[in-house]
Amino acid sequence: MTAETNVANSDTKGADAIDEAIAKGIDFDGTPIPSVKLELYHKVMALEANRQRSGVSNTMRSRIIRIGAKHIPQAELDQLLIEAGFAPLKEKDIAFFYGGK
Repeated sequence: MTAETNVANSDTKGADAIDEAIAKGIDFDGTPIPSVKLELYHKVMALEANRQRSGVSNTMRSRIIRIGAKHIPQAELDQLLIEAGFAPLKEKDIAFFYGGK
């Protein structure tokens, strides 16, 4: 891999990669993100920023499920949640994140 490829790949990895690209207004392929898309994104994120939160543990569990379901089989994720002291996967979690797999 060339140094340029390594830089490009590192720019598209990690939790902050999307936020950094949005802040720059440039997609990973180097094309500008249309202003109408950026405006809608910022409008919705402003609404979300003003939403009352239900608690840190609930949000952590939701993020673990949303992201974990992309990488971890259902039974394993369910067991990991239980071992960590979170509620196991609910039927609606399973249907939404694993239903089509």
